[in-house]
Amino acid sequence: SSNFMGFIILENWDDRDTDETSLDNIVATLNQKSAAISDANIIFFTPPSVPGFGSADGFEMQLLDQAAGSLEDLDATANNFVGNLIQQPEVAYASNPFSTNYPQLRMDIDVATAKQSGVGVNDVLSVLQGYVGGIYTANFSRFGKQYRVFVQSLPEDRVDQEALNSMYVRTSSGDMAPVSQFVTLNRIYGPQTISRFNLFNAVAINGTAAPGFSSGGTIDAIRETADQLPNGYEVAFSGLTREEIASAGQAGIIFALSIVFVYFLLAAQYESYLLPFSVILSLPIGVAGAYFATWLTGLQNNIYFQIALIMLIGLLAKNAILIVEFARQRRFEGLSITEAALDGAKVRLRPILMTSFAFILGLLPLVLANGVGAEGNRSIGTGAAGGLLIGTIFGIFVIPILFIVFQWLQEKVGKKPELKEQHS
Repeated sequence: SSNFMGFIILENWDDRDTDETSLDNIVATLNQKSAAISDANIIFFTPPSVPGFGSADGFEMQLLDQAAGSLEDLDATANNFVGNLIQQPEVAYASNPFSTNYPQLRMDIDVATAKQSGVGVNDVLSVLQGYVGGIYTANFSRFGKQYRVFVQSLPEDRVDQEALNSMYVRTSSGDMAPVSQFVTLNRIYGPQTISRFNLFNAVAINGTAAPGFSSGGTIDAIRETADQLPNGYEVAFSGLTREEIASAGQAGIIFALSIVFVYFLLAAQYESYLLPFSVILSLPIGVAGAYFATWLTGLQNNIYFQIALIMLIGLLAKNAILIVEFARQRRFEGLSITEAALDGAKVRLRPILMTSFAFILGLLPLVLANGVGAEGNRSIGTGAAGGLLIGTIFGIFVIPILFIVFQWLQEKVGKKPELKEQHS
């Protein structure tokens, strides 16, 4: 068996503006067409999203042989593991390039005979390196340039086992003896390359998540499958998957710190520990709207969407801060809490709608993006536009109610504001 890899060059983005000609559909069509070919295992995959992190997009891991068993056992275990992975609904496909079926020649050196002739093992290996593999020996300068000198026999003089009779090594007596006196070649099967990860023999396994499943859910499915591995075998994640696991949970902490920071800022501005909640508790509506818009358009909760979410929280908080600030001023001017809330909402209604809808219209090119970077643009645009639309429409009604609740609580537990007399 042999492994071959080829690169498929796609037509320009401008010539592929329909859903049928998108990258995902092209890969799906190619997989469908190649499924009928039984003589080969054909897999199509896209390059990694960050160059240098692995060889393919999707997940990447290493199957480690911690018991240092035979390579044949490692090969069999890897094939079984890949087969079990493919059975998982979260995994679209998984592949393993490792194989111990490559025909090879194993070189056995008769150490006793070599020592009797005064020839060391290193001497034999050095001679074979020079004749067969080539040795870089020197440099020389000519025509203003520096050239390297390599020593190696001609291709026709190193084509088969008989060539060993023409390759000589110097014995301790100064005579030249053919290498074939000390070396025998045996035909075997073995792996083309052996890689190690964390010092253990390892097999790299790549794959992609099935449509509709997140990378995090796929990692959980891989871990569950890895629990069934035989003793002495373990899975270690590598490439982008390793980075993703290392950074998991950070987003939640960052969001929580952002909310706490905003809370203390508003607490200082309003001189109240309760009133900031009327701003903060209005945010989940817009966030839910962003998730709803993303789900409706079939997009994913990815890093682009999370960037949109941080931007969205700022925009929605701005609307709430404006209404609460004006309502608070009206309360200090002598209006009742309810009147103050309604008046604050009325006064700020037009500016909030104008700024929000202007921003939503400005995001439409991202929402409807095609071509290079379309996935990221759509994720940012759809999340922010959908969240802002729903957050603004519902927020106009919810924020005044939250102000009424928390201003009333504030006045119950704290000092009632000194109301200025209303001027008629």
